[in-house]
Amino acid sequence: MKKVADRIKNLPPYLFAQIDRMKQEAIRQGKDIINLGVGDPDMPTPAPIIHALQKAAENPMHHQYPSYEGMLSFRRAVADWYQRRFQIGLDPECEVLTLIGSKEGIGHIPLAFIDPGDVALMTSPGYPVYHAGTLFAGGKSYLIPLRPENHFLPDLQDIPSDIAKCAKLLFINSPNNPTAAVANKAFFERVVDFARQNEIIVCHDAAYSEVYYDGQRPVSFMEIDGAKEVGIEFHSLSKTYNMTGWRIGFAVGNREVLAALGKVKSNLDSGVFQAVQEAGIAALRLDDAVLSVIRKIYQERRDVFIQGLIKMGFVVSPPAASFYVWMQTPKNISSSNFTTLLLSRAAIVSTPGIGFGDSGEGYVRMTLTVPKERLEEALDRMEKAELYGW
Repeated sequence: MKKVADRIKNLPPYLFAQIDRMKQEAIRQGKDIINLGVGDPDMPTPAPIIHALQKAAENPMHHQYPSYEGMLSFRRAVADWYQRRFQIGLDPECEVLTLIGSKEGIGHIPLAFIDPGDVALMTSPGYPVYHAGTLFAGGKSYLIPLRPENHFLPDLQDIPSDIAKCAKLLFINSPNNPTAAVANKAFFERVVDFARQNEIIVCHDAAYSEVYYDGQRPVSFMEIDGAKEVGIEFHSLSKTYNMTGWRIGFAVGNREVLAALGKVKSNLDSGVFQAVQEAGIAALRLDDAVLSVIRKIYQERRDVFIQGLIKMGFVVSPPAASFYVWMQTPKNISSSNFTTLLLSRAAIVSTPGIGFGDSGEGYVRMTLTVPKERLEEALDRMEKAELYGW
C-alpha cells in the first residue's frame, strides 16, 4: 500500500473520535457511562422543523441536486433572521452562503485563501478544525493563547508584527468552544482594526450565539462597523435548534470571501438536500419562545452542575453562553490524566483541555448536554471518588 500524504501523517488524531473510542471501550466493560465529552444536544429537534422536513421530503422537486450556494428561499430566511436577531442587513443573493454545517465551511475556507506556507491565526485552546483546515491547505497555524487573566479572549497585541503582516486568515470564536468566553463589541472593534491594518480576513465562528444565560445575548461580529469589509461569520442550526445530525449551516458577510469559499465548495460538494433546507427555513422562522425553553433547561443544568463542582472545591466559573463548562484540573495532574481518572473512577467522559491546544493544559471541558439528573449523578460519583483531592 502507498504511504499516506504528509498532511494526514501530520494531522493530530481528531479529539472527539478518540474520546468516542474511550467511551465505547468503557461501555464494553459494562460501565454506566455519563458522557460529558462531546457537545451534542440531547433535546429533540422542535416539532415544526421535523414536520417541515417530512412535507418537503415528499416533494419530488427536492430529490434532485440542489444549487451549490443553497436555495434562495433559505438564504432569504437567514437574512431575515439576522435582521431580526442582530439588526444586520444582508443581501441573500451574495452575502449568504449555505453550508453542510458550519464545520464544513470552516474546514474549507483555508483552501480558498491559504497557499503552501501561508499563515493562519487561531486561538489555543480552540476548535481543532481551524488547524486541520489550515494544514490541509498546506498552511501554518500561529496559535494565540487564551489566558484567564484576559477573560479567555485573544490579545491581538501579543501577535508579532511580522506574523500579523504575513497572515491571511484570523479564526475567532465567540461564544467560545471550549472556554465559553463571550466577546463584546469593544473586542470585535479591535478585531476589525487589526484586520484592516494587516489585510487579514476574519473568520468568526458564532455557532453558539443562541445558547446563552441570564438574558445576556451575545453580539455578532457582523454588528460592528466595517466587519463586512474584512470578514465573514459562520453559523449553524446544529446547536441552536438541536439539529446536529441534519448538517446545515451558513456563512454571511463579505461577498468576495463568500464567493471564493463557494468556488471551493462547488468543486468538492453538491450542496445541502433541499428538504433539509426547507426544514432550516422553518427553524429560522420559529418564535424565540421555543429557544427560550431550551435555554432555560440548559441554565438549570448549568446552575446545578457549577454549584456542585464549586462545593467540591473545583475552580470553575459559570459559563455566560454555550453549553460547556471549562474547569481547572486539581493541582499537579495533567488534563489527560484527569480525564482518564474521571472515566476509570467515576465512569464520566470528559474532554482534556490539551486536546484543544497547549494552552488548554490544566483544564477539562464538560458539557451540559445530558439531563439534570445525570449531572447530579456525575457530581455524586465525583464526590465519592474524591477526585478533587487526587
